[in-house]
Amino acid sequence: MQRSFLSSVLAAFALCATVAAPRAGAADAFPTRPVRIVVGFSPGGSNDIVARVIAPRLSEALGQSVIIENRPGAGGNIAASAVLAAPADGHTLLMCTTGTLSIQPHLMASMPFDSEKDLVPVTQIANAPYLLLVNPQLPAKNVRELIDYAKARPGELNFASSGNGTGGHLAGEMFKSRAGVDMVHIAYKGTGTAMADVLSGQISVMFDQPVSSMPNVRAGKLRALAVASLRRLPGLPDVPTVAESGLPGFDPVTWTGLCAAKGTPQAAIDRVQREVAKVIALPEVSQRLVQDGLEPVGSTPQQFRGFLVADKRKWGAVIEQGRIKLE
Repeated sequence: MQRSFLSSVLAAFALCATVAAPRAGAADAFPTRPVRIVVGFSPGGSNDIVARVIAPRLSEALGQSVIIENRPGAGGNIAASAVLAAPADGHTLLMCTTGTLSIQPHLMASMPFDSEKDLVPVTQIANAPYLLLVNPQLPAKNVRELIDYAKARPGELNFASSGNGTGGHLAGEMFKSRAGVDMVHIAYKGTGTAMADVLSGQISVMFDQPVSSMPNVRAGKLRALAVASLRRLPGLPDVPTVAESGLPGFDPVTWTGLCAAKGTPQAAIDRVQREVAKVIALPEVSQRLVQDGLEPVGSTPQQFRGFLVADKRKWGAVIEQGRIKLE
């Protein structure tokens, strides 16, 4: 009788092991098809550039194609909604940003999703300060001259951003508040289209990440008046910070990372994080990011989650203190 019972228990364990084995193997096999990274802004913008820098090496590491899909509009909310509508299996990822996850929840009366409940942090790719840029036709050669020029012409200067509620928009609003100037915000559906109008002279001022603007600065097509951080950029050592230029504490640093939909298997999240960390640690990739004014990170999902909580709180305080609202 005891032998019969023992035999039955062993047989049950064997059956469980047999059933569980394929599931574990399936998780380890991720990805089983091409991986899609959805970017919430138009091609040519900073987030798009970072995604395309890491995509080829990430594809090699994962053994599957990594496809970049641009879904611009609503400050990244259209892209986030597209990711949330896809199967939560790790094959569709969001290029998440400061504006979409840390800023807009404080500015919009109703968000199409809950950034803390509906999205899962995968990894923070990089930090980046903004550059305060002007078209060279503008006579201002430094921050003080820009402030004086704007104060003498209230409401005449326009500043561009990649969309309402994005980091570039908020940086511009912060500058207006701290400097006491009146500039008109012009929102675009991405950095590329905004940059085109700044380059043409239709727009005078823009806060943009270095990765998408430094080539134009080096070519003399844009004038960088200052770096919106507390430290100068190694790639632009002669450009002072906004804090040095008379607005102490001005530090609207932004970031970019990868997020997935809630319910994505932890094995897929961990695999993507490990491979992205390896990719951005490669000398040719890390040097490219640093050259473009970025600070490579590659944090774990847990570290990224903690960062997101603190970052959202920081921007909420800035928005409340500045009484900033979307029009």
